[in-house]
Amino acid sequence: MFDFHKDKPRYFEIQRIVTEDSIIPFLTPYLERKQDNRVLEIGCAEAGVLKAFLNNGYNVTGVELSTARYENAKKFLAEDIQQGRAAVINKNIYDINPEEEFSQLFDVIVLKDVIEHIPDQERFIPKLKDFLTDDGIIFFAYPPWWMPFGGHQQICEHKLLRTLPWFHLLPIAIYKWILKSFGENQGTIKELLEIKATGINIGRMYRILRENNFTILEEVNWLINPIYKFKFGWNQKKLFPFLARIPILRNLITTAHYVIFKK
Repeated sequence: MFDFHKDKPRYFEIQRIVTEDSIIPFLTPYLERKQDNRVLEIGCAEAGVLKAFLNNGYNVTGVELSTARYENAKKFLAEDIQQGRAAVINKNIYDINPEEEFSQLFDVIVLKDVIEHIPDQERFIPKLKDFLTDDGIIFFAYPPWWMPFGGHQQICEHKLLRTLPWFHLLPIAIYKWILKSFGENQGTIKELLEIKATGINIGRMYRILRENNFTILEEVNWLINPIYKFKFGWNQKKLFPFLARIPILRNLITTAHYVIFKK
């Protein structure tokens, strides 16, 4: 695992920087620049993404299922929470009734590196409409399943598996056998198999949005994910447009897909 995943203050800062440098500029043309824009992040983790929105004048709410990460988010946003500019909720999104929980719906809903972990995406994605204003937007950033490390194999303990591209695309029995043969612990194997069950590629994302009458406003396929600056020291780079038009290549080499859509 990359060291910054264990260093929570550093991970918080990395998420803030990536959001301020890459995500907010991408979203800005679709936002009314007003101080009371309300941002909801689902799966906010330590809340580094939310901090970037706070720094740009937004009011934010985070929903986080992990109690440990929720506690970290409360600690990192303590001053903003005290000032009434931020709130963090430790709940499953399915257990939240937006009409009862919130005084207003949200102008922006953000999921960064989260949708690929959520089961039954065909059920989850249309549910986001319940939290969104009529003219609001939704933003996803995620690693497409077919990309070289879409299986999150970087969490493996074995150095070879941690750097082995595309082997998560093998049939499940072979994939599981390889993980066991290289000595991965049961917790890691369980997590990787869960990701294999929930990973989502770009084509499937398009299908779900289309079937639920969402409209895509803008998207970008990253050849080099903006966060790779911190992982590998590589500068962000967009996929060449002609490659993005070839579905199989797009799915195999896009390391991050940013997409903005509305209902």
